[in-house]
Amino acid sequence: MAKQKMKPKPTQDNDPPVTHGADDLPTVNVASYNLELRNKDGFIGDRANKSAFRDIIQGWRKRVREGGADPLGAVLTDELSKKEIDKLLEEQGTEAATLVRAAIDDFAQELATILMRYLKEETWQETRRIVVGGGFSDSKAGALAIARAGLQLKAEGLKVELVAISHHPNEAGLVGAVHLIPGWMLKGHDAILAVDIGGTNIRAGVVKLNLDDKPDFSRAKVWNSRLWRHADDEPRRTATIEHLVRMIESLIAKAEKAKLALAPVIGIGCPGIIAADGSIARGGQNLPGGNWESTHFNLPEALRKAIPRIMDQPTFVIMHNDAVVQGLSEAPRMADVAGWAAVTIGTGLGNASYINKPSG
Repeated sequence: MAKQKMKPKPTQDNDPPVTHGADDLPTVNVASYNLELRNKDGFIGDRANKSAFRDIIQGWRKRVREGGADPLGAVLTDELSKKEIDKLLEEQGTEAATLVRAAIDDFAQELATILMRYLKEETWQETRRIVVGGGFSDSKAGALAIARAGLQLKAEGLKVELVAISHHPNEAGLVGAVHLIPGWMLKGHDAILAVDIGGTNIRAGVVKLNLDDKPDFSRAKVWNSRLWRHADDEPRRTATIEHLVRMIESLIAKAEKAKLALAPVIGIGCPGIIAADGSIARGGQNLPGGNWESTHFNLPEALRKAIPRIMDQPTFVIMHNDAVVQGLSEAPRMADVAGWAAVTIGTGLGNASYINKPSG
């Protein structure tokens, strides 16, 4: 099941005409996000996330051990870092490098199969380019998997281009937030605040708009950011919000010191189905402390209450699904196609599809 459309609550007087989780954004219409397609084994997206890749490596190691020594030695698969896996790929003609490449090929096949299934959905019918982001894409193994999956799609006769995200995945989830907001709201400002909430990390940053260079936000860049690996601390929800508020406040102070004209806006990317009032309708079960889907909790309202003003202006908070926001960072680069999509390979497999609005 994909996103649900919900009737927005009345806005306050200082609210711009923008709703959370909106289909209608300044330059695109969001055709779908958070597709939860299943097969007999469960959600198909679970076969192409970071854990799935490691499961494939582990499967190859187990089979190889039936006939001899494990090429990767005694190290546990879950303890292999992205850098270590990429270093193995640099070796020429070794069993270790060959095993990793075999795992990449298997993973790429799974990814291609999932994308072919998505492309059968009505909301993906106009898709001509798919952007692949998420933490896994920021590695040699990820780049090879994306290229291999792209070849597989072409071999199946699908005229769809598969490309890696151009921004660093850690920054794309922040940069994309600028595309949630009409450009007229940001005129006269240098930057906005953005937050990317995940099941392992929370990142907050100041995104410089650079509108003098390009008015389409194609030059927007992360100026400064803060990272908190909340999975190490296992905080309660209340403590999570308090920590996030401190992160944002430190960024506001840094922007003020640098004399950046900060817009009174906080853009948020968050997992799950985002209702028009800013609540999380479904899909927030992996967020720190749990209970984010409670009818008694609303993250945008909590942040606006904690930070009522930015640069002496009333704070406006806008939130959307994290895969939607990360994909939006590519919106300027997708202007030459009518329909496009994004998938994010991380803790899960996020997905979103878009239809570009006519320019001008």
